[in-house]
Amino acid sequence: MTDMEPIWLAVNGRTDIGQVREENEDSIRCHADSDHPFAYVVVADGMGGYSGGSTASRIAADTLQSQLNHLIDPTFLSTSPEQQQLTLRAALIEGIGKANREIIQAKQGCAQFAQMGTTLVAAAVWQDFLIVAHIGDSRAYLWNNYGLQRLTRDHSVVQEMVDSGQLTPEQAQTSQVRNHITRALGVSEPVEATINSWTLKESALLLLCSDGLTEYMSDHTIERVLATYRPALECVYHFIEQANQRGGRDNISAGIIEISDRKESAVEISDTPVTLTPKPKDDITVRKSQR
Repeated sequence: MTDMEPIWLAVNGRTDIGQVREENEDSIRCHADSDHPFAYVVVADGMGGYSGGSTASRIAADTLQSQLNHLIDPTFLSTSPEQQQLTLRAALIEGIGKANREIIQAKQGCAQFAQMGTTLVAAAVWQDFLIVAHIGDSRAYLWNNYGLQRLTRDHSVVQEMVDSGQLTPEQAQTSQVRNHITRALGVSEPVEATINSWTLKESALLLLCSDGLTEYMSDHTIERVLATYRPALECVYHFIEQANQRGGRDNISAGIIEISDRKESAVEISDTPVTLTPKPKDDITVRKSQR
């Protein structure tokens, strides 16, 4: 990103219980480093009921957060850009494996957790390097001057049906099996995550979200929100609000990393959402700004 130096990163994230569920089984973690061009968002959407889903997503999100929080150290900073990229990739792989093992271990001897598991999508930006790992149907999108690009392909039954020509993308949006995923954390070892990386060439917005958002909003609608609202980090609130207005049948999580060459846009917000007992129509997320 030689024509964009210095790079500025800002992040915002939010999770919401939605309009129907009695428990929020989503977890989100996000962070922008105040001293280095490093930021990440992690979104996990748990399943399993009886606190199983929320437990699995929390384990996954906390494990990845811990892994990434300890990445930027003197050893990392002293290595070449190529080695730094390999180290970041290895940290994601190690964190995903550890989270998978911890969820499986938590299930043992606890009948109420027997069916728990979680999706995961994690994205990290280091300088002009973007890496995304995902399992399940939580998604990552990149929006820039060229439009919206979906960076992940769902590990789901309907995605396989779309790929084989049995369903159109429009039919998949309303399919009765649209929530059936084919991969998840906490099911078996080893876990198979899809990991891809890109070199960033220009200012962009990176969105990570759970299917509580994409159930109601097509890629076109997502693109319109990202292109319309400013400051860009406030798009997370518009995503939550619109998904709730359209039904909010599932928990909704959205996190955004703003990648820019404009210093004034880098309003650093790194939130740890804590979901409380739901109250109809109220914002049920406690937001803590870290500076």
